[in-house]
Amino acid sequence: MHKALLIGDFHIPTRARDIPPRIRSKVEEEAYDLVLCTGDLVSPKVLNWLRSLSSQVFIVRGNMDYLSLPKWQEVTMELLRIGLTHGDEVYPRGDIEQLTSIAMRRGVDILVHGHTHVLSVDLIERGRRILLLNPGSATGVWSGSGGSLVPSFMLLIVEGGRATVHSYELKGDVLAHDSKVFQIK
Repeated sequence: MHKALLIGDFHIPTRARDIPPRIRSKVEEEAYDLVLCTGDLVSPKVLNWLRSLSSQVFIVRGNMDYLSLPKWQEVTMELLRIGLTHGDEVYPRGDIEQLTSIAMRRGVDILVHGHTHVLSVDLIERGRRILLLNPGSATGVWSGSGGSLVPSFMLLIVEGGRATVHSYELKGDVLAHDSKVFQIK
């Protein structure tokens, strides 16, 4: 079993001052095998915080980042290949067909993406199963298309070919939690 933190779209300090305390404390109470970040950190302070959470941190450059980061990362967790992209190459933002095409072309089982600032979980059947995961915005800030304005992140637990996705959204003072299990392989 391996556990990953999925998080991104912070926009600190340009759109948010900091990560909401409820989000930060929940994130920091877990131990992670790896961190997958969808970009738009903006501040090196966020980069340093992410690096304090795991020895394996994978981050992609968002359209608002000026940090020297790659546009694509790929990792393997047990039997599953995971791709990581910000998603700004997709228009309209978050288009499921284009994201599925990226996953198919890259040969990944799970595509973690951001840019929309809206948490989403989509299982696609295209001759094989592809899981599209967007952890939303850790700070809940607006995006170019609005966004949900709800701070959010995800935990991904992989056991063999099975993926369990835990979604967290800060709704007012309540940190709402949902989980779904997907057999990918």
